[in-house]
Amino acid sequence: MTADLFEAVPNVRPSREAMAEGAVLLRGFARSFEAELLAALRTIVKQAPFRHLVTPSGHRMSVAMTNCGSVGWVSDDAGYRYDAIDPESGQKWPVMPAVLSRLAADAASAAGFNGFAPEACLINRYVPGAKLSLHQDKDELDFAAPIVSVSLGLPAVFLFGGLKRADKTARRRLEHGDVVVWGGPSRLFFHGVAPLADGEHAVMGRQRINLTFRKAR
Repeated sequence: MTADLFEAVPNVRPSREAMAEGAVLLRGFARSFEAELLAALRTIVKQAPFRHLVTPSGHRMSVAMTNCGSVGWVSDDAGYRYDAIDPESGQKWPVMPAVLSRLAADAASAAGFNGFAPEACLINRYVPGAKLSLHQDKDELDFAAPIVSVSLGLPAVFLFGGLKRADKTARRRLEHGDVVVWGGPSRLFFHGVAPLADGEHAVMGRQRINLTFRKAR
């Protein structure tokens, strides 16, 4: 993260945009959490630095990632899974800070999903050119809880499709502070991120940080 990570920027009044049944885009929702949120992220990354995971097929992901919470999402030649231990350090993942849990719960509630209590927060770091291919979030044991995804830094194009990979995808530009929540009928929709365009964000520099909150078990 850049040296100017904690610079203040004006808040944006949140707005709500329906994307599909059970899927909502909350514009600017995370901006009111910004100062606490960025401080918490710096602490997490010091404990569990970003790394590029390798998929079971041997592909090195262009997105760097880390985790916090009681479990973290990992990928290697053994497959995709949640694990309570960071494989690089051999230690437990950093505890999820209260501000992250509160942000996730509040965003879920604003989208119509009350009582959301995430166990895992996947923290992805995109640099220009990095992308995330279309995929489903299906490594969880229970699909009743929604997914909450928070965007920070450079704008990105979020791809949101349907229950089949071949379904048409809608393209949504996500800005700093935007939060996407999807669950219910949309919980297993395919989604991804187009290659990140180059740029310089006033707070985050030449990067995008994405927080994905999940109930894993």
